[in-house]
Amino acid sequence: MPLILSVGKSVPKNKINQENVVPFIRELFMKKYPSIDRLLSVFQNGEIQNRYISKELSWYSEEHSFEQKNQAYTEISIELSIEAIKNCVTSNEFLSSEIKYEEIQGIIFVSSTGISTPTIDAHIANILPFNNSIKRIPIWGLGCAGGASGISRAFDYCRAHPKSNILLVAVELCSLTFQKEDLSKSNIIGTSLFADGAAAVLVVGDESELKNRTIHKALPTIVQTNSNLMPNSLDVMGWDIRNDGLFVIFSRDIPSIVKNWLQPVVSNFLFENELTIEDITHFIAHPGGKKVLDAYIESLDICEEKLATSLQILKSFGNMSSCTVLFVLSEFMKKGKVDELGLLCALGPGFSSELSLLKWVEC
Repeated sequence: MPLILSVGKSVPKNKINQENVVPFIRELFMKKYPSIDRLLSVFQNGEIQNRYISKELSWYSEEHSFEQKNQAYTEISIELSIEAIKNCVTSNEFLSSEIKYEEIQGIIFVSSTGISTPTIDAHIANILPFNNSIKRIPIWGLGCAGGASGISRAFDYCRAHPKSNILLVAVELCSLTFQKEDLSKSNIIGTSLFADGAAAVLVVGDESELKNRTIHKALPTIVQTNSNLMPNSLDVMGWDIRNDGLFVIFSRDIPSIVKNWLQPVVSNFLFENELTIEDITHFIAHPGGKKVLDAYIESLDICEEKLATSLQILKSFGNMSSCTVLFVLSEFMKKGKVDELGLLCALGPGFSSELSLLKWVEC
């Protein structure tokens, strides 16, 4: 069972308070959307308090081409990814000594908020001293499910190559996709939720020598993973890609879909592993929004306390798409005790779910 050894995080320097964003959005949309006030309640109801964005707030009121936004995405993604990686391999929260870059055999890179070829991981490998033979696995388009999917792919690789050490890097600059001319409800909701950030997770195989670097008595192993694609649901969530950039697609039915569809997916996955939801101590959920977290509670019949960490990450950072669940994972890395079980869960375009069953083992 591959082991999750360390997590590093990074956010841009521009911190915004949710209360301060409301007058900015009101002024930006009022002339073209006089009834904007009736939609602004989503900023308060979502329970987000603070977020981090790539540019100063005034930048988002200016005109920017898709080319300009994507260039900013490339530059800032490289910067945040490198910071997250450095924080991961030098973390004194998880590691007794620094991990050297040449000790890492592969990078799984996850993102959905910009386009780059060569991919961002190639840029990173030309800046940090990784081996030239490093395996690169870039993944694009999984949205909020991307971080959880990256954990699954790291599990697959390390199970096949038990001596390997794989670095998962997820970076999303959701704010750069903001469309100030888009008066749709989806855009307003996305504007109330989305934020920017990056995370790096080091996953190591059973026979990796790096397991001895942990400072914790117990760390999570990845026991099994599950991917599930909902048929005929392509219009639930994603991007509408136009000349002006990426326009968010959010179905109003997402909370009800979670309530009705997710429960059997989770129950079947746990049943296959001879478990029930009552056996899960740590619920590591991607906080897509307050309504999504409420839908988790109702669908899976779990107490609010099990989602307290996810809610706190949402309050402090907003929805950073794929990397948000890895911020949640980082908190649980410090909490788990020997033999406790965790379920890492995220939902994304497709419509799809990604699950990982975790078990804390003695190190």
